[in-house]
Amino acid sequence: MSEASTSYKKQDGKLSVAKDGKTVSWKPAAPSTPPLTIAVSEITNLQQTPEKSAKVSIKIVVQRPSTAAAENHTFTFTSTTSARTEQSTITGLLRKAIEAARAQNGNTPAPADDGGGQSAAMAIAQAVSAGARAEDSMFDDARLMSNTELQKSLLNANPALRQRFDQALREKPETITISQFSTQFWASRVHLLRAHAVEKSQSQGTYNVLSEVKPKNVDGTTRLNLSKEQIQLIFNQHPLVKRVYNENVPQLSEMEFWSRFFVCRLFKKLKGEKITETDATDPKLDRYLKFDEEADRTRQLIMAHVPHFIDLEGNEQNHSQRLGNRPDWTMQPNSHEKVPILRVLNSMSEKMLADVTPNGVGPHAPSGMDEDTYKELQLRDLQRHADDNRVMLKIKDQGRFFSGQSGTVSSSASLYTKHTPGQVLSKLQNDLESISNEQNPSGSLNLESAIGVQEDSDSEEDNDGPKKKRRVGGKASRNAATTQIMGAIRQRHLYTDDCSTSNSTPAMQASKFGLASGVFDSLAMTHNTTVEFLHYFWTVFLSGDPDRAVEVQKLVETLDKSLDRIAAVAGSAEKERVVRVEKAKKQVEDYIQRTGKRRKFDTNSIKGGAKAVNNMTVPIVRAIKAATDQYRRAYETQMAQIAQLQTMQ
Repeated sequence: MSEASTSYKKQDGKLSVAKDGKTVSWKPAAPSTPPLTIAVSEITNLQQTPEKSAKVSIKIVVQRPSTAAAENHTFTFTSTTSARTEQSTITGLLRKAIEAARAQNGNTPAPADDGGGQSAAMAIAQAVSAGARAEDSMFDDARLMSNTELQKSLLNANPALRQRFDQALREKPETITISQFSTQFWASRVHLLRAHAVEKSQSQGTYNVLSEVKPKNVDGTTRLNLSKEQIQLIFNQHPLVKRVYNENVPQLSEMEFWSRFFVCRLFKKLKGEKITETDATDPKLDRYLKFDEEADRTRQLIMAHVPHFIDLEGNEQNHSQRLGNRPDWTMQPNSHEKVPILRVLNSMSEKMLADVTPNGVGPHAPSGMDEDTYKELQLRDLQRHADDNRVMLKIKDQGRFFSGQSGTVSSSASLYTKHTPGQVLSKLQNDLESISNEQNPSGSLNLESAIGVQEDSDSEEDNDGPKKKRRVGGKASRNAATTQIMGAIRQRHLYTDDCSTSNSTPAMQASKFGLASGVFDSLAMTHNTTVEFLHYFWTVFLSGDPDRAVEVQKLVETLDKSLDRIAAVAGSAEKERVVRVEKAKKQVEDYIQRTGKRRKFDTNSIKGGAKAVNNMTVPIVRAIKAATDQYRRAYETQMAQIAQLQTMQ
């Protein structure tokens, strides 16, 4: 234990820190002054005077659970020779003790050691905010990222995520440590960790155990499948059964007691079923039928006030005309014999809800409805709709995102830019004037002739003659437009998420693209690992840390290897397609030899191969090339600057 001579509230004494680091105490020199003891776990702020200050003192801010306001304790070191040394020693011990207490509790804010001092109001604000953060510390991002047991549990529960993690871990560069890889991997999956933590924190609540236990009659004997947990739950839900058990089990064996209980009239009464004359009687257990379990439970409860609209007996007594509930027989209080099931269900619901912990309510929070809950319960049908504060993303020319070139312009747009507005309007005016022309007595306009459509022409014949200027609306233009639209639809369908829906299995996805299941799985795994490396590359590259330049270089090499892996998967898909093509050719040859009839066979009808893989990986390949190109440009720029500096020297 370390001690120092200090003055507290103009009283001399000794300030000491306990050996276990849990308390700091001040003992006065005069017996008339009371001593002071502070728990280290309650310290929210620690301050000391600067080294240049003539006065050597420390200030301890304490937030006790029993008080709302923070307490400030200032201790001045009175030693004439070693005051500054004693201050450093005491401050160092307190700092280590506070850090140890914070690591043990996990929800205490880090104390600040500010040489310049800090206001008491700021210390109080930090203490209050720390208490609010402690409630949500269980699902805090930092705690979820550091919880390795939770991460292992999620990987074991999600095989697809486990496979993706293992594959990316095997293919990571050697310069990346396991901790760095794990941090980057889980940084984009904190929501999965939080959902898994919430799922693990949930526990199964109580249930109506008497309705679950169903005795079976086998060869004239009653068979029961009853566990210890169910017996304990029966005792908790029905204290009368526990009383019957304690009074009869010494005379009866436990097996005989439960066998007789589940066929007696008392069991039917507790379940809420109506007792009939044909039910079997049991002299030992039937004598407990007159005990009212609900009456005993009501007497044990302390009910301050029962609203009249749910208190039937109170309505009967407080009715002004003394008619009570006689006009409406359904509101008259009755005994258990008429509708026992209703009372049993209501009683069981109350018991199960009594064991449920309120959600979102602190254990020390004031009772009653808070302001936020009141606002949530307000009727909002007549209120104005809230303004939509979402950020609207407007994209012009979405087609360029599905093409390899960013600056491409559609053919129709480029065609319209070459037209002169004056000539177009003049031609349109001439067409409209021809409607009222004397040569056209019908007063109509042939739109097909106006736009140059020739239905009798053949597109193949147009290719034989000299190449004519394609006119909008012609057959060739319509065929080109149809081809363009269908190609855009197929390409759009390729990039939509319908392949990843819950109804789509990997086999269905593979058959859609004409790939084998093994090839499709390899391609999906290669894509997943490449995405992980791209995320890690941009995180390191955009950090601007020169110490991680080697790490960026290794990540670029890994991305280049990803292209090789994609090419390897494409080669496997092409080999698999060649096998299917040869098999189809052999079937055609067998058909010709067997029937003597020729059958037309088109190799393009067999999907899959390297073409399908390349079409599916266009976005990821473009992303890899964009990342590597930007790295190489930055590298060349840096090398040029270094060379320029060397020449200047």
